[in-house]
Amino acid sequence: MIACRIISGALLLGVGLAAPVNADELWHPYVVVNDGIPRSLTGQPGNPAHGREIVTNRQEGLCLLCHSGPFPEAAFQGTLAPNLAGAGSRWSVPQLRLRIIDASRLNPSTIMPSYYRVDDLTRVAHSYAGKPILSGEQIEDVVAFLATLRD
Repeated sequence: MIACRIISGALLLGVGLAAPVNADELWHPYVVVNDGIPRSLTGQPGNPAHGREIVTNRQEGLCLLCHSGPFPEAAFQGTLAPNLAGAGSRWSVPQLRLRIIDASRLNPSTIMPSYYRVDDLTRVAHSYAGKPILSGEQIEDVVAFLATLRD
């Protein structure tokens, strides 16, 4: 279920997950402002250590299929997308958040999946139909980690 609301002229988008989830995880509105999403999905800062685990885990975030970065323990890093080294210097936290939630807002022809948006998607695996790839908490953890990657 997609929930949209207009409050004070701003369109708020949120996702209701199909699987049973914590009430705090049910609907996280977000507002895109220019090239970023300024507010945390959860209202809390993410955990950078957990974000690193998500980024380097080949079953969870799958980031290293396309990206490379300062992860010497991770073999076979991708070369299709920007290197994540220095991501926190290149982009602000709101810019990082939008890139993870829905990179197609910035580049409609991107091959990067929308990790949180679920509406108007094509070629979605049946098990992910109507569900985000990462939870709001996981998104915030990844954002917090990427923000620590400075040159």
